[in-house]
Amino acid sequence: MRFTNGLFKLLSLCLLAGVLLAGMLFPVVGALGVASNRASDTIDSAQAEMVEVPPALITSITDNQGKQIATLYDQYRIPVAADQISPIMKAALISIEDRRFYEHHGVDWKGTFRAALSTSGGNQQGGSTLTQQYVKNYLINVVYRGNKAEQKKAQEPTIARKLREARIALQLEQKMTKEEILTGYLNVVEFSNEIYGIGGAAASYFGTTPDKLTLPQAALLAGMVNNPSLFNPWSNGPSAQKRRDLVLDTMVQTGKLSPADADNAKKQPLGVLPQVSKPAKNCNGAGPEAGFFCQYVENYLEKLGFTEDQLITGGYTIKTSLDLNATHLAKQAAEDGVAKTLPGIANAMAIVRPGKDRHEVVALVSNRDYGPNAAAGQTQYPQPYGIENKFGAGSTYKIFTAAAALEKGMGINNTIQTPTEYTSHLFKGGNPERCPKTEDPKDGNTRWYCLKNAGDKYAPTMSLQSGLATSPNTGFVALEETLGSTDPAVDMAIRLGMRETMASTPAGNQPKPGEDNQAKYYKSKPGDPGRAAFTLGPDATSPLELANVAATLMSGGRWCPPTPIVSITDRNGQPVDIKAKEKPCEQAVDEALANTMVVGMSKDDQPGGTSYGAASDAKWNRPMLGKTGTTQEYKSAAFVGATPQYAASVMTFNDGPRPRPIRDGDPPYFSDTGNIYGGKIPARTWFRTMIPLLQGEPVLPLPEPDPRYLDGGAVQAVPNVVGMSVQDATNKLQGAGYRVATVNRDDAARKGTVVSQNPRGSRIPGETITLYVSTGVAPQVPNSAPPPSGGGEPGGGDNPNGGGGGGGG
Repeated sequence: MRFTNGLFKLLSLCLLAGVLLAGMLFPVVGALGVASNRASDTIDSAQAEMVEVPPALITSITDNQGKQIATLYDQYRIPVAADQISPIMKAALISIEDRRFYEHHGVDWKGTFRAALSTSGGNQQGGSTLTQQYVKNYLINVVYRGNKAEQKKAQEPTIARKLREARIALQLEQKMTKEEILTGYLNVVEFSNEIYGIGGAAASYFGTTPDKLTLPQAALLAGMVNNPSLFNPWSNGPSAQKRRDLVLDTMVQTGKLSPADADNAKKQPLGVLPQVSKPAKNCNGAGPEAGFFCQYVENYLEKLGFTEDQLITGGYTIKTSLDLNATHLAKQAAEDGVAKTLPGIANAMAIVRPGKDRHEVVALVSNRDYGPNAAAGQTQYPQPYGIENKFGAGSTYKIFTAAAALEKGMGINNTIQTPTEYTSHLFKGGNPERCPKTEDPKDGNTRWYCLKNAGDKYAPTMSLQSGLATSPNTGFVALEETLGSTDPAVDMAIRLGMRETMASTPAGNQPKPGEDNQAKYYKSKPGDPGRAAFTLGPDATSPLELANVAATLMSGGRWCPPTPIVSITDRNGQPVDIKAKEKPCEQAVDEALANTMVVGMSKDDQPGGTSYGAASDAKWNRPMLGKTGTTQEYKSAAFVGATPQYAASVMTFNDGPRPRPIRDGDPPYFSDTGNIYGGKIPARTWFRTMIPLLQGEPVLPLPEPDPRYLDGGAVQAVPNVVGMSVQDATNKLQGAGYRVATVNRDDAARKGTVVSQNPRGSRIPGETITLYVSTGVAPQVPNSAPPPSGGGEPGGGDNPNGGGGGGGG
């Protein structure tokens, strides 16, 4: 704005001023000489601050089409130029505040001298010109905004303060025109109710613009600047009307208005709107559907270095990637799955657009409306993007174990072992009531990790691709053993997109000093290969980050931060280089691996897959990747899926004070025994959103898999060592590149002889082969060790938060 630029240029020149106002004008008044010294001590710093601090302006947030969805501000101010203000408004203001405005040069000496003498006697009087008031209002409303102590100083009844205003006013008048000063004043002055400037006042009080103000309206607003609270027409109507009429009388006295026109205007009602009309000053203004997205924009920008104060005063225009149509469809689907007023159950969805250069966030919704009224089904917890699902995403985490296995040389066509029950002899930490103790006496009562699938519907072996579609828990814990520790899977999760999730604690909080984040909690330590439950996804997870994992895979393994920003311009319309502040994209995994993983996850919606029922009911007919997940105690379930156009995740989880198992139903409800699965509410929500969203879009194929990751490049036959001594067997297996674990077993064979091994067949080098070694003592009774249990689909796990493992559909 011209008035702002002119003021900044002028005030910088004020720093050069060196002649004391009192020394020139009041040499006969000794007291004023002392006051002028006090003024000169503070004048330079005040002027410097005025140069540096621009007026607070409204920041506008728009959707991807440029439609405003929300405003952020501290002061509701709509700046206007001189030709955008009605002449009657200017005349009214000058008449009541400074009728000699066009005659003086910044200071009305007669009035100032009278006010100074009165003030020195203990009574404060006026005498300030509009130029001086401009200085005062700029200091109070702009420079010292939010600083009550400095605001008080800027209006204290002292000669020093009056002299400071006068000195700056003289300088203003040397460099600014009267029209610029008048316009500047009208753009910074307060009009009560956090409304500043004539633009905001005209809109909020009368629903109009400054150039269309009528005589009664202009007189009311001109009268308010003297004391905005006292003359507030909503709270003090009679005082406001009396003040308006006084303004009309002064306009007659100054020749700006005829007595007849003044009388006619006095007969008019105040005419203000029934209530203050201005947009919300925060993301509540984005409404129940887009509010979470607005909140994410704020959160995202603050992480990039923008302060809250910058956002509410900077006057930015932030164009986002928000798709209102996608948001509306997702919101409807989320509420169809779980009513917003249903206590204790949230249904949140995040949608991201894949790409090798950017991953733009398209929609962030919950069945809850965005807002502060919980009784009306509202929340301001960041359910769609924060780490608010405290109970985990279940078997969706098998994605990371599978991708890590492919990176080690496995293929999606390779066979994995999927027994109904499984006891790991690599991982420990199982349930003391269910899992057998380790045979190593040094471990004391430490238990092996054991689990079982949900029922006996699984074949004992299957391809990795089938495993991703049907989600047997035993197969993926065994696959973690193949990797030798949980480290490759945890690292893969971070690389593909679970960055803030893995940096949080298992409960989804910021780690306190000495507290492990999820990555450290699950990864190996000396003598400990890690916690096997990781592949069952039992802990707090961000829906947005899980959606971005699918976007990374669908983008050829290219990870980019999930950004809500398309562009930002500053108050002067100049672009802000936001991309320079964002984290750069990374090639998280080999493109061929990512493409093959997409194909590996392409059977979830097909017959036998865990989301087939939801896909079939929705009549889904596009190629996609998908994966379901359910936690052990049925307190949460998830579905993540993607087409080449969109990647999205849905999570249904407890969000009340009494988390309990969820049962699927219409509506869903709590029970002692849950049956919620990722293939139910989450998958149904996903398909109900994506079918209409993709309507009219081309049906695009999935990427071509790479032969290296179809049949594997490093799988080899495991040597058969049964019958060998434990030492010879160990040497042979280690020579072939395998790890070795031993378990003692009562058997009549010679002590130290290997009587069994697991696994057999073809495996990846680096996998652990367990040798069962004879004790030389024939068993007296059948082995009565308790059967391994504690999981399945949903699966078991040593979840520190009581969540458990995960599974699909």
